[in-house]
Amino acid sequence: MTGKNVTLRLLDKADREILKLPRPVKGAIYDFQHKFKTNPDSAGLRLKQLQGHDKLHSARVNDEYRALLLRLADDDWLIVSVKHRKDVYAHLDRLTYSVNRVTGGIEYVDLQVVHESVLRPAVPSPPAPPTEPVAPAPLAEPFASRPLFEQWSEEQLTDLGVAPSLVPVVAALTTEDQLLGLVEYAPQLTGEVLLALYDGKAYDDVLEQVTAPVAAPDPVDTEDFQAAVERPATIVTTTDDALREALEGEDFGRWKVFLHPTQAKLVGRDYSGPARVGGGPGTGKTIVALHRVKHLVERLPAGRNKPVLLTTYNKNLAADLRSRLLALGGETLLSRVEISHVDQLALRAVREAEPGNRKRIVDEAQAVREWRSLLDELGEGGWDAEFLHDEWTQVILGQAVTSRTDYFRARRAGRGRTVSRAERAEIWQLAERFTQRLDRLGVQTWDQIAERAAQLEVARARRIQAIDQQRDEAGGLDNVHAADGSGGWLRYRYRHIVVDEAQDLRPAHWKMLRAMTAPDRNDLFLVGDTHQRIYKNQVTLGSLGINIRGRSSKLSLSYRTTRQILRSALNVLGEETYDDLDGSSETLAGFRSVLSGGVPDLHRFDDWHSEREAVAALIDSWGQVPHEQIAIAVPTNQMASEAAYTLAQHGIRALEIGPDGPRGDSGVHIGTMFRFKGLEYQHMIIAGVTDGLVPRANVQQRRTTDPARYRAEMQRARSLLFVAATRARDSLDVFWHGEPSPFLTELIQARPPVAV
Repeated sequence: MTGKNVTLRLLDKADREILKLPRPVKGAIYDFQHKFKTNPDSAGLRLKQLQGHDKLHSARVNDEYRALLLRLADDDWLIVSVKHRKDVYAHLDRLTYSVNRVTGGIEYVDLQVVHESVLRPAVPSPPAPPTEPVAPAPLAEPFASRPLFEQWSEEQLTDLGVAPSLVPVVAALTTEDQLLGLVEYAPQLTGEVLLALYDGKAYDDVLEQVTAPVAAPDPVDTEDFQAAVERPATIVTTTDDALREALEGEDFGRWKVFLHPTQAKLVGRDYSGPARVGGGPGTGKTIVALHRVKHLVERLPAGRNKPVLLTTYNKNLAADLRSRLLALGGETLLSRVEISHVDQLALRAVREAEPGNRKRIVDEAQAVREWRSLLDELGEGGWDAEFLHDEWTQVILGQAVTSRTDYFRARRAGRGRTVSRAERAEIWQLAERFTQRLDRLGVQTWDQIAERAAQLEVARARRIQAIDQQRDEAGGLDNVHAADGSGGWLRYRYRHIVVDEAQDLRPAHWKMLRAMTAPDRNDLFLVGDTHQRIYKNQVTLGSLGINIRGRSSKLSLSYRTTRQILRSALNVLGEETYDDLDGSSETLAGFRSVLSGGVPDLHRFDDWHSEREAVAALIDSWGQVPHEQIAIAVPTNQMASEAAYTLAQHGIRALEIGPDGPRGDSGVHIGTMFRFKGLEYQHMIIAGVTDGLVPRANVQQRRTTDPARYRAEMQRARSLLFVAATRARDSLDVFWHGEPSPFLTELIQARPPVAV
């Protein structure tokens, strides 16, 4: 057989098995896959069919290890495992492989390993043919508990997608430890289904939320392995580079290669217009956005321009997207993509149109201070500076209101406090004085820049549409006089726009982005989670010309956060309802994890000093954990500085996280909860989760004076704590002094604080 056209694939779970092997063996696997694709029949590979199997073969990786491969066709092979040679032939009848009748994907299970590692039998169980279900070995415990899954029949389990060869094993499970052990070895859908049932989800909910999203759209031929390997449910890789990435051992390296079937479907789908992907923390929304960019670029005609925009809400996240996209596709991919945070994009649009505009830009905190100064100078004691700033940004600027008459008619949905016509007149007059004040100071806010950019881009889009209409009316002929003043031909700036962290963009941002690309197939692709909204920007996309109805999907499997941390984080959200960016509500129903770890620890102290000392002691106790994998989130900048000072006294270097990310290369990361969006750490500490700090005391004061604003700010505070908690991969520790935050009530009831 010539190896010129040989395809060699690596099955999803096989890479995790290979990662545990000694480094020299991994190096040998790189060499093996190259030799195999060159000539599988090479004498040195010793390729042979395994006794009792029509598709399963073994091949020599090195003197000690063998690769197990399924032969899908004459020149198409799939690595399903790499084993020490002494383990390959001992239990050949325990190696099972099949096409799942629900998903249509290929599944491989080593039943001997499952029994030895999960059920821990007292005596070896007898061998059974691979085509027959294997009876579970007797448990070592003389008084076994009741089976975990006794209420579900074999038919129900297989209808949900559980691998048939594992159904007898599932029937024997009696402890959570056994279940978690099985999940490690089972095909992915089997693990997800069993954990969802164990967590108490109803059968129909599991069918809808876990099974249906990955079910094959057409009837499955369970004998057709070659068709099965092409389905999204068979998670494989084929290229040398992808194999190397999968074996790097880092999370992003792996997910550059292996996409969950639901992720893969969203990446490659052809949408008739704007589309949105939601999902909880760690579900891979950003990974989907990056792969979507790659998918769109690969379908572009040849050229040197950058017709794809990838944007997000701040500079730090934009820099992270750039580095990840470079890792995903190299300079070739990067050369066709514009990467910019959305405020930078707006500023560029304004300065391009108004080159003389060089006003200094002030942030929201400075703008609120200017409002307070204005009110003090005018002797206005009846208005709150933050309320006026929000009214100015969200209603006046947000709706492009340019006159008092228009402001009288402006919608104020979601603003809470009702204002009379006379009060609107006062607010309008104050807003005019405020903008005049900013002009005198030679400054402008990011909200002003975003709104001006939206006006400019909308006007530009209208000119393009007018030219297109004239061309159509002229039978396709261009009118040179309709071109812009520069003599160039007006075009939309981008063909495709992909937005990460969509929940935190302003209405003006959306108007600008909508105008920057022509309404067409696959024009806008948005990913985000409104449960993680950390700014006040609440929008209804449909009202801004972005219609995502019928093109909205949700990811629900977390790859970052353990089940234990996830439960605690969801408790923080309470019974709050969240929008879906389009006027309806959104839930985290079905949000789950197959990762397991320790339950978060809670720590109570009498004062902030004692709390900081305890945080330092905890970090000391972690020994050799790299400090860059440890983070401390606190409510205020001052608390971040104080925590950093205490760590320094203990010889622990700390890096405060600023607007552009960590200020240095090595040390424990410390910052306010705002700074941790998009980041993740092995160990996460949230300190100062004290009543009056989380949420701030002034939020509680609005409970009776402005109930709607109180609810919105309480929700935002919950989201901040939720974001901070879900940055954790392995452990989460929550500290407070005095009275705990009301958001911790359920956690404390479920798990009392650690004694100090």
